[in-house]
Amino acid sequence: MSDNLIILLVAAGLIALALLPFYLRQRKTERVTAEAQEQAERYGLHEPVSLHPLVDVGACIGTGACIDVCPEGDVLGLRHGQAQVVTPARCIGHGLCERACPTEAIQLVFGTAKRGVEIPRMKQNFETNVPGLYIVGELGGMGLIRNAFEQGRQCIEGIARAQRATATDALDVVVVGCGPAGLAASLHCMQQGLRFVTLEKEDIGGTVRYYPRKKIVMTGAVDVPGYGKLNLREVRKEALIARWAEIVERTGLRVNTQETVQGIARDADGHFTVTSAKGTYRSRRVILAIGRRGVPRKLNVPGEDLPKVIYSLLEPEAYEQDRIMVVGGGDSAVEAALALAEQKGNRVTISYRGEQFRRIKPGNLARMEDAIAQHKVEVLWKTNLVEINPKSVVYKNGSEPVTVPNDVVAIFAGGELPLDFLRSCGVLIDKKFGEPR
Repeated sequence: MSDNLIILLVAAGLIALALLPFYLRQRKTERVTAEAQEQAERYGLHEPVSLHPLVDVGACIGTGACIDVCPEGDVLGLRHGQAQVVTPARCIGHGLCERACPTEAIQLVFGTAKRGVEIPRMKQNFETNVPGLYIVGELGGMGLIRNAFEQGRQCIEGIARAQRATATDALDVVVVGCGPAGLAASLHCMQQGLRFVTLEKEDIGGTVRYYPRKKIVMTGAVDVPGYGKLNLREVRKEALIARWAEIVERTGLRVNTQETVQGIARDADGHFTVTSAKGTYRSRRVILAIGRRGVPRKLNVPGEDLPKVIYSLLEPEAYEQDRIMVVGGGDSAVEAALALAEQKGNRVTISYRGEQFRRIKPGNLARMEDAIAQHKVEVLWKTNLVEINPKSVVYKNGSEPVTVPNDVVAIFAGGELPLDFLRSCGVLIDKKFGEPR
């Protein structure tokens, strides 16, 4: 054997040895991806809810960087040496995968070719088609608390760089809503020395206050003006609300709670007149941080206006010895049913139009299956609630109506984009079918 051949064989062996860890890692990743795909199909997580990554397979070189940086786990996987979207329903819009891709093969999009998502028309600086009117946070399609905080900061910094209102009776900014995005915008208004007012129709925390009790909220490290770094990766909603209250107290932020905005009109001079239930404000700019879930989706059935009908669950322990019908099959409905089933003497039933739970977290599914097995919760599959009476409800399973005794109806059918309110402000709504944000 010639020396050259020996050198070539040794070199080939060394190259193979160097590539072996990469090959083994890729094989393992592909096995994990196959398992994740099977689980996604089982739990109904293979269809995106809103924002999610789209991979250009022609540009993907299979580095796996997008998989490594995703904090949600198995949104992306690797198949046949290329990135693939595995569990899009778990994506909450971090955008880390998009930034980590060395070939720009990933972009975040709303909706799919078949299922559109309605999004207010916005520019990169969060300004809508109405000059001076901005949208930040969940209303614009970004549901992650950390993203909401960041959007609030970026929006206010952009406003602060622009010329401020010259009219003595006008504010620089009116912030509508004090969830995470509105809170961040308000605190940065203070930091920038802007003249502003924050209006919140309920209390500080916005939509987060109406998450089920003890719900784990996903967030991340954010810098809070006047307070310092807030570094919370996973926190129960009660602890997060308490921390926000502490931030408001320490910073001296004033929030007009229990003040509902009724209308926003752009005047001839470019300023806005914001009308609330308690007063009128003139401002050069308005920021809407009201969330997408602020308007519960209703069933539009007789009796839905009865006092016993609820659309959120703040204190499950307030319900004892009750016959409760929970309507819905998502995480919120399941979490509410489980919390109510833990209370003394409650008989909890779920009415769900599907034949199995879809798009819920595996942990919630496991807990629900256990509750069903222990007869703590009964599920009425493929049913629709058609009538609510003071002491009973009527549902249909097929064509036959069934009447059962009932004390409480908890409806968790999702939320509706406040389209009428946005349109009254002049904001245009786009329906995106797998299009970039």
